Amino acid sequence: MTPDTPIADLRFAAIDFESAGAARGETDVPVQIGIATWSPASGHGDQFVSFLRTSRPITWAARKVHGISPRDLADAPTMVSLWPEVHSRLDNAVVVAHGKGTERRFLRAFPGHPFSTWVDTLWLARAAWPEFPSHSLGDLCSQLDLARGVDALVANRRWHDALYDAAASLVLLDHIISTFHLSSRSLASLLTPDASAWHRMRQSISPPFEK
Repeated sequence: MTPDTPIADLRFAAIDFESAGAARGETDVPVQIGIATWSPASGHGDQFVSFLRTSRPITWAARKVHGISPRDLADAPTMVSLWPEVHSRLDNAVVVAHGKGTERRFLRAFPGHPFSTWVDTLWLARAAWPEFPSHSLGDLCSQLDLARGVDALVANRRWHDALYDAAASLVLLDHIISTFHLSSRSLASLLTPDASAWHRMRQSISPPFEK
């Protein structure tokens, strides 16, 4: 794929991590990974979720957010051992995350990984709806009435579950592409959303993203 590839021809793979929480003087580590896939042509596809074994204790604050306990991690695989699974699902896909910083940082556990093209739905949402009071993934899905769609894709899970949040990123991406008629535009229009183009659209009723 290149920045000129039409969005309609792409496959997207959203990834999300839940973490152990950053303790004083220590670097945070992942304790759960979720990956979901979607394409404009085929819709929603494969899903993958796994707890991740780590020797780092889960902080009280992190556990309060996601509810993951040491018992959940007892028989979990290590992050490194899942590389073949992660690679097969992200390969030949545009990687998606909502606030990609954490996901990019945790993927550094795989030195030299080839996943350099990311779409950040947080950036897109801020460009599309700058007036919203919050651009957190949960608040966006609530404001845009998308949560029921996520529930239908990922049954019996909730916010701050890695698979649920990954699927929600794709539901949000689908909504943005559909709402602003972007499927014929290039990938570049998702990589560098132009907020000024949004404001021009508000005045002229034209799509908000331009290459």
